[in-house]
Amino acid sequence: MFEVSDRMKKIPPYLFAEIDAMKKKKISEGVKIIDLGIGDPDLPTPKHIVSALQKTVEKVERQKYPSYEGMLEFRESVAEFYKRRKGVKLDPQREIIALIGSKEGIAHLPLAFVNEGDFVLVPDPGYPVYYASTVMAGGKPFYLPLKAENDFLPELESLPEEVIRKTKILFLNYPNNPTSAVANDEFIRSAIDFCIDNKIILAHDYAYGEIGLDGYRPKSFLEFKNALEVTIEFNSLSKTYNMTGWRIGFACGNEEILKGLLKVKTNVDSGVFEAVQEAGITALRGDDKVIEENCKIYTERRDVLVNGLKNLGFEVKKPKATFYVWCRVGESSIEFVKRILDLAGIVATPGIGFGANGEGYVRFALTRSKETIMEAVKRLEKLF
Repeated sequence: MFEVSDRMKKIPPYLFAEIDAMKKKKISEGVKIIDLGIGDPDLPTPKHIVSALQKTVEKVERQKYPSYEGMLEFRESVAEFYKRRKGVKLDPQREIIALIGSKEGIAHLPLAFVNEGDFVLVPDPGYPVYYASTVMAGGKPFYLPLKAENDFLPELESLPEEVIRKTKILFLNYPNNPTSAVANDEFIRSAIDFCIDNKIILAHDYAYGEIGLDGYRPKSFLEFKNALEVTIEFNSLSKTYNMTGWRIGFACGNEEILKGLLKVKTNVDSGVFEAVQEAGITALRGDDKVIEENCKIYTERRDVLVNGLKNLGFEVKKPKATFYVWCRVGESSIEFVKRILDLAGIVATPGIGFGANGEGYVRFALTRSKETIMEAVKRLEKLF
């Protein structure tokens, strides 16, 4: 009776519905599922952050409509965080806005800058929101293949000139979901220069910027000279402080780009609950040992899973960042995921769900305890 719009028809159906159904069936049969599919940390939000929310949520002044751009003190805490962690100086009044999680900002950006028929450069495989937000804004996604032989970095120099001329936004994401790849300085510099030369917005999804393993420090694009001319960087407290459900993040960078995004936000949402912002201030101004401890835990989990997969003959590298392991399986990713769920009770994410170039790969999330991951490896040993 009610038909969805043509633009919504362009967004593919939920690929994992069949896998979810299989998962529910296994649980109903009494199988103890090991879910390594979801990128949602099992680690709790640190107690001092929870306490900050508990104390402030009762304040009457925090129960009103918040500002669209976020509390100044929250934005100041972001600026302090970037200065401390990245050596980047940002103006909290002009170069930072609060978001209801970084996903919200990413989804709204094309609405601010993309006209019907404009291109948006979208990594493949990549976070599905880049594609969906482009389509909902009337734009045309142009896929950038991320391949192992190029260290999962796109070849911007090979783009057709006619595409470049009509491109408004380049989405990049390093450390990368789903491949866990990282970007070297040379690539970051070249991406910034490419966008400056072609007047393209460089939208960097930096949600995993604090999940560096073995002492690796993932760089912010804003650390590079002239980056502020074209860059908006999306960041989140979700992965850094185990606050996925709290829905708080921020965007920082070019003032003009932020103003465009803010204009969308003023028309579609009412900002971040100020009690949550106060908790965010506590997080950002807190001891960085929280971040270090998270990374230590993910490193231990990574080693257990990667070593186990390698011993079983799988082609997999130890990631330097994120809490994902991107594993080549040499067959249909969906069929592989169905098989390990059916025969071993293990949930993983098929690479095809992130784009055509994800086929043949599976993403495992390190969001379960080391002991649980050891059990998953034992189950896989019985299959391979």
